[in-house]
Amino acid sequence: MSAVWIAVVVASLGCYALKLAGLSVPAAWVEQPWVARVVDFVPAALLAALVAVQAGTSGQELVVDGRLAGLAVAALALALRAPFIVVLVVAGATGAVVHVLTG
Repeated sequence: MSAVWIAVVVASLGCYALKLAGLSVPAAWVEQPWVARVVDFVPAALLAALVAVQAGTSGQELVVDGRLAGLAVAALALALRAPFIVVLVVAGATGAVVHVLTG
């Protein structure tokens, strides 16, 4: 059995054990108000982390380019409560313009 398959099997068993551990938590722990608040913010935090990594890195290096400019303009447009399609168009246009200007 190759090392890749061993890693796949170990990762699968780890995921199963983690899922089983989550199901084994007593209901009284999960029904706490602070747990519900934390769980509500986890998806947004994960998405923000993914966006930050994609916008600020290229391979193993930190970069400042059109993606970061587009992200900043998107954040500004969202803060100004622009419609989502406007946010996408303005952010994409900004990223493209910065990319063309900087090469």
